Amino acid sequence: MKSLKKSGLIALCGMISSLCVALMFLTGVFPFATYAIPAMAGILLVILVVELSPGWALLTYIAVSLLSLIITPDKEAAVLFIFFFGHYPVIKSFLERLRSKIIEIPLKAVIFNICIVAGYLVVIHLFGISDVLDEMGSFGKYSALVLLAFGNVVFWVYDLALTRLISVYITWFRPKILRRFGK
Repeated sequence: MKSLKKSGLIALCGMISSLCVALMFLTGVFPFATYAIPAMAGILLVILVVELSPGWALLTYIAVSLLSLIITPDKEAAVLFIFFFGHYPVIKSFLERLRSKIIEIPLKAVIFNICIVAGYLVVIHLFGISDVLDEMGSFGKYSALVLLAFGNVVFWVYDLALTRLISVYITWFRPKILRRFGK
C-alpha cells in the first residue's frame, strides 16, 4: 500500500479515524468498556503504522484524540486513548526496532507508567475524583498503587496481544485478504 497516492493516503487515514471515533463513541453505549474500547481504537492505528508510516499514524492519532475529547461520552476513555492507547502502537514500532531487549522492556514499562499516571492525574484533577480516594480511608491510600500494579500486569498482556495481532496482520491478513484487492 506504500504506493498509494496522497488522496488514497488521506482516505485511508480518514477511514481509520472514523472507525476509531465510532469505537470511542461506543463508550456511551458500553460504559463497562472504558479500558477495552480505547485499546481497540489504538489497535486500528497499527494498520497505518504497517501500511503507511508512523508519521501518518501519529497524524491520525492527533485527529482522533481531538475528536474523542468532543464526541466521546466517557471522558476517562478519551483520556486513556490520548495518554496511552492512541500513541502506543506507534511508539511500540520504534521500541521494537531496538536490538536490545534489556533496553526495550524497561522503556516500555517506563512509558506505560508515565502515561497512565499522567492520564489519571488529568482525570482526577479534571473530574474531581480525588474525593472518592479520600473517602475510602486507609484503602484509598493504597488503591492507586494496587491499581497501577494490576495495570502493569494487564499492560504486558496487552503488549503481547498487540505483538501477536501485528504478526497475524502481516503474515496472514495482508497476504490472504489484501492480496484479493490488488495490494
